[in-house]
Amino acid sequence: MGYSVTKLLESLIVPGQPTPSGRLSLSWIDRYPTHRGLVETLHVFQHGHQPALVIKRALSRVLVPYYPLAGRLVKSESDELEVDCTADGVLFIEAVANFTLEDVSYLELPLMISKDEILPSPLPKNEKAFHALVMMQVTQFKCGGFVIGLKSHHAVADGIGSAQFIKAVGEIARGSPHPVIQPVWCRETLLEVNKLKPGPPPSSKGMKELIYSTFDISNQHIKDLKIKFHEKMGRTCSTFDIMMAKVWKCRTSAIKSKLDKIHVHLTFAANTRQLLHNVIPDVKGYYGNCIFPVTVSASSEKVKSSSIIEIVNMIKDAKDELPTAYLKWFKGEVEKDPYQQMVDYNYLYASDWTNVGFTEVDYGWGFPMYIGPVTMSDCIASCVLLRSPVHKQCARLITRCVKSDDLDAFYDEMIMSLDS
Repeated sequence: MGYSVTKLLESLIVPGQPTPSGRLSLSWIDRYPTHRGLVETLHVFQHGHQPALVIKRALSRVLVPYYPLAGRLVKSESDELEVDCTADGVLFIEAVANFTLEDVSYLELPLMISKDEILPSPLPKNEKAFHALVMMQVTQFKCGGFVIGLKSHHAVADGIGSAQFIKAVGEIARGSPHPVIQPVWCRETLLEVNKLKPGPPPSSKGMKELIYSTFDISNQHIKDLKIKFHEKMGRTCSTFDIMMAKVWKCRTSAIKSKLDKIHVHLTFAANTRQLLHNVIPDVKGYYGNCIFPVTVSASSEKVKSSSIIEIVNMIKDAKDELPTAYLKWFKGEVEKDPYQQMVDYNYLYASDWTNVGFTEVDYGWGFPMYIGPVTMSDCIASCVLLRSPVHKQCARLITRCVKSDDLDAFYDEMIMSLDS
């Protein structure tokens, strides 16, 4: 008998109490073209008793303060996206699997089963569910564990905002009378922070050959590099800084024939909440998009010839420039759109999921043993730093950043870097 998932019940979970109606504005960043889609993630838990029932009940209560998430995206008279607070609800699917989590390697990438089995997708006839801003599927496995397949619309929440929402669901599920952090909408404050017209969506022409790789780097190796960096540079660095330095250097070295004598770029999204305390009241509860791209650029020769410590220092320097760069953009003092994504092979996009908040969600049976993306872009060279599964003492890096003919060289470079 093959692996199969049976979807038992599909429903729309609505706020448990009456909530405000009407339309709410989205910020300029919320409305950005690259944020107009659902972000898909998997949250793997080792055990739980009737998790679907517990989470469904908590979800209804959390949607009272988070009522915009029960609404729908609409166009305004000026053809801009808004949220119509219809209280139509979020999609919720209950499912069971005929296999254990271990059978499918705890759903780590690349997936051993189709993502359609474990992600929520509404029935074609359910139009209200099709346009839901949040979709959740809870699948119970034979081993007693469960997995939440989550789809959340990027236009209404960034990663930290989405984690804030599901952490609130966990708090209510564990018996709290209300979320620890009260949500803040306040998108109108950032409605027109910059008049710069967004650039066109990236073209994927010629970039659909990128291959997945997973690397687990020991905590001790990372700790040793942090000590070396502090001794040489006199300042501290993060695990993300080290891991991105490694993958950027190794990737550049592996595909050197294609990047010879040109500049290469490493870009990652930085959280800007700490820069908005005088703009957004109670920014701690703000769950909209609060990100700004940070880019490190250098010649391919410089990246290849530099040590990991030197590249970490380049990344730190770019981070230090964030407040100045963000303020210039905020005031409209830039001519080029910093949010514009490029799909050329000399660009690498990185994400840090270790401090987003997903790993701190507890529905009553402990933190997840693993969380991660379901898929990564097939046309944009990218890498994601995750917290490793709980049974491993390491940092996990998932990459989809090289084409098939560069994969062996990239893998060899990454393995060799562990000895440096």
